[in-house]
Amino acid sequence: MTLTEARTVLTKELKTIYNNDELKNIVDLVLEHITSMSRSEQVKSKLAYLTCTQLETIDSITERLRSNEPVQYVLGEAWFGGMKFKVNKNVLIPRPETEELVDWVIEESQKSNPDSYRDKSQKILDVGTGSGCIPITLKKKLPDAVISAIEVCSEALFVATENAIEHNADVDFVVLDFLDEEKWQALGQFDIIVSNPPYVKQSETPTMHERVLNFEPRLALFVPDNDALLFYRKLSDFSLKHLEPGGRLFVEINEALGEMVANLFRSAGFVNVELKKDMQGKDRMVMALP
Repeated sequence: MTLTEARTVLTKELKTIYNNDELKNIVDLVLEHITSMSRSEQVKSKLAYLTCTQLETIDSITERLRSNEPVQYVLGEAWFGGMKFKVNKNVLIPRPETEELVDWVIEESQKSNPDSYRDKSQKILDVGTGSGCIPITLKKKLPDAVISAIEVCSEALFVATENAIEHNADVDFVVLDFLDEEKWQALGQFDIIVSNPPYVKQSETPTMHERVLNFEPRLALFVPDNDALLFYRKLSDFSLKHLEPGGRLFVEINEALGEMVANLFRSAGFVNVELKKDMQGKDRMVMALP
């Protein structure tokens, strides 16, 4: 079977599962994974024949995709910040809106004011690191920064460590339950604290796609309806004690809770709070300065 024929078969098998744009992207990703050819190289080699092993792998991948398993878990990889990260069921799949959060952190960290941000060896903490995509990308973009990351799930931290090794990024990973305030004293002081914490309310479950509900780690997704701002309250309390003068807190948020998160930070004592929309026009991130 040629590459073109494999593309046709794969498209036919999956067309009832995905919309057209999503389907084309998934087929490209699968064939790139199987052949190690870029998309442009695939076009040039469309009449190349696949090996028996490659065809068997495509069959296995197709079966998993037809069960609605996310393509990132099927392939064991996801792109973030122009880099490929290992992912599995223990970590959330990195998303474009989180890339926007990282871009904002980098933009703000490179500003000449306040004075503390002229120091290139600024200390950064990522809370709830998952795959490690946030701190690793920050380390690649801000190589002189001293970056730490904490995660409650040891299996997730193993994935993050593998990603850091793969990308030659010096990040200090620590297994720690951030909700346990007694553990905070071990973390020190930071110029930047960043987090993409769990923020999906349990009541939002019916609106979510089964690919998320059935495969992504619920621990990293959900918060109880009666305490939807749990992690933001903890992040607020922690940051007021552990941010250096001029330091900043950055968080990703539930689009429906933007003003609530911003007001929580203001009420806690942050003097400068900015709510920012993502490229889709949704409230998606907040920056707060004590």
